[in-house]
Amino acid sequence: MAIKVVTDSGSDIPSEVANELGISVVPLYIYFGNTVLKDGVDIEPDELYRRLAGCPIYPTTTQPLPADFASTYNDLSKDADAIVSIHLSNKMSGTYNAALQGAEIANPKCGVHVVDSFSVSVGLGIVTVAAARAARAGGTLTEVLEETQKTISQSQIRGVLDTLGCLLKGGRITRARALVGTLLNVKPILTARDGEIIQIGMTRSYNRGIEQLFDFVKKFPNVQEVAISHSTVPEEARMLKDRIVSIIDEKRIQICRIGAALGVHGGPGTLLVAARGG
Repeated sequence: MAIKVVTDSGSDIPSEVANELGISVVPLYIYFGNTVLKDGVDIEPDELYRRLAGCPIYPTTTQPLPADFASTYNDLSKDADAIVSIHLSNKMSGTYNAALQGAEIANPKCGVHVVDSFSVSVGLGIVTVAAARAARAGGTLTEVLEETQKTISQSQIRGVLDTLGCLLKGGRITRARALVGTLLNVKPILTARDGEIIQIGMTRSYNRGIEQLFDFVKKFPNVQEVAISHSTVPEEARMLKDRIVSIIDEKRIQICRIGAALGVHGGPGTLLVAARGG
C-alpha cells in the first residue's frame, strides 16, 4: 500500500515521467464546436495547432468532470493508503473544485486530499513530481503533503508569449490589453502570483524575452530544479536549457511540451520556465 498522486493534464508532465512515478493524469477537455476532445488522449499539441490554423470558431476548454475524478479516486483507492490530488490554480481553472466535488461523490477506500498548486503548466508539474517522489520513497501522507506545500512555497514560474491573441480569444485577457500589445508589437512576460497569471513586463523581441527567463533562473535563490515547457518552439527551449546548464546540473533540468488544453490559451510561441529553490 502507498500514497497515490493525481494531477490534471494542465501539469504538462511528460507521459514517461508520469508512468515512472506512478502519477495519474486526469485530462482537461477541449471543445471544437460540438466536438469534445480529451487533452492528451484524443488530441496532441501538433494536432491542436493544425486545427487552429483553419478553424473558423476558436476552441474552448473546460475542467474535467467531477465524475472523472471520482472514477480515478475509486480505482486508485483499491491499492492506496491515501490519495493526494494536486491541480491547476483555483483562480485559473475550475479543475480544483471539480476534484473536490469528485472526492465528495466518490466512494474510495481511502482518504482523498485535494491540493491547489496556485500555478499552471510546469509550475504545477514541479509540485506534482515532488509529491510523487516523496510518495515513491515511502513517505507517509503527512510527509507527502508537507513536501507538496514546501514545493509550492519554493517554486515560481515565468513565461514569454509570442502574442496575446490566443489569451484574448480564450477569454483570459481583456481586448484593451491585447490591443496595446499588438500595436506596440511587444512580447508579454507573465508569472503566477497568488494563484493568478499576471503580466509583469514586456519586451520588444522574443530573444529578449528568453533572456529574461534565463535571468529569472540565474537570480532565483538557491535554485535546485528547473522545468521548461514550450508550445511550438523546441529550439528556443533547448537553447534556454543549454544556458541554464551553467547554473545547475543538466540532470535537474527538464524540457516538456505544453499540452493542447493550455496551448489553446497560450498559443504558438509560448515558452515557460519554472524554478524551485531549496
